Amino acid sequence: MKIGMVCYPSYGGSGVVATELGYALGEQGHEVHFISSSRPFRLHRFHEQLFFHEVTDVSYPLFKTAPYTLLLANKIVEVANYVGLDVIHAHYAIPHSISAYLAKQMMTRPLPLVTTLHGTDVTLVGAHEEFFQLTRLALRVSDRITAVSQALARETEETFGTTEQGIEVIPNFIDPKAYFPMEKLKGRCRKYFAPHGEKILAHISNFREVKRVLDVVNIFARVEKTVFCRLLLVGDGPEMSRVEREVVRLGLEGKVQFLGKQESVQEILQMVDVFLLPSEQESFGLVALEAMACGVPVVCSRVGGLPEVVQHGKTGFLAEVGDVQGMSEAVIELLTDDTRYKAFSEQAVTWARETFPVERAVLGYEKVYEDVMTEVR
Repeated sequence: MKIGMVCYPSYGGSGVVATELGYALGEQGHEVHFISSSRPFRLHRFHEQLFFHEVTDVSYPLFKTAPYTLLLANKIVEVANYVGLDVIHAHYAIPHSISAYLAKQMMTRPLPLVTTLHGTDVTLVGAHEEFFQLTRLALRVSDRITAVSQALARETEETFGTTEQGIEVIPNFIDPKAYFPMEKLKGRCRKYFAPHGEKILAHISNFREVKRVLDVVNIFARVEKTVFCRLLLVGDGPEMSRVEREVVRLGLEGKVQFLGKQESVQEILQMVDVFLLPSEQESFGLVALEAMACGVPVVCSRVGGLPEVVQHGKTGFLAEVGDVQGMSEAVIELLTDDTRYKAFSEQAVTWARETFPVERAVLGYEKVYEDVMTEVR
């Protein structure tokens, strides 16, 4: 198959899933054409079956900002006609599904549209009054809709109503060849970040308010009073300045390390002891899955799809949003009981590999593509 993959290039779960899915599909012999405003940040390894098509900007006095939705639609048509795309897979309803729908109208042949919902496209963006009708249209005109968790599928139907085609859940996934525990790497890298044998806590995100990174800092502040530890913060975003001020306010400058945006997060996760994700909202929590695959127990919020990803009391702990004290106690419990920690770490790896393998996701998407191509044509 020749698949057009439309996604955001920026740091975040939807772009990661789209890119890793593209690589996995390429391994199965499919031709995958990424269409985006810039190269997706995880699309860095060469593969003979993967291609990137950039949506170029235009400068025209009439436009305050370039109409990206229209430019993207035009690029989809251009790529579809030139390479003979069989299907368009849009990650995120707004604006990608709308652009793909416009492209379908411009085509002289059928072009099936699959939309994958990742979370904020319907829970935050789509729920805004300004985008509500557009999001509902995006769902209605998609030939197939998938969601990354049962929780997201339910929330989408509660917000926008049921659709004729329904919503198929295909969970996110990990590649065990990339995400796995590695003791050797732990020993080498920990010497720099934890030179005196400290435990390492970590958080990775786009530092938006919904991620509650201030809670991460406050959890760490409580934990480090009991456990000799360090905190690694990976990523960047609008909350960064507030987080930095909180670190200074709590006198933690020498114990918190800001690593900025990183592509190879598996190398970081492989040296971490506990991963923190106290988000206000998570449709799935891909980074939690990646952490568990590396043998790292996760302490996170009981929201959205996280209870589908993290097994409470087995691979990590779930707590209510904002329960900084409860999450702190969970981290301390893990870091002060070696036997229990080892059990959690091993169970996390097994759960991640057996429940969320990349092969299962690829088979799921292949079937969706094949079914929709048969129906639309």
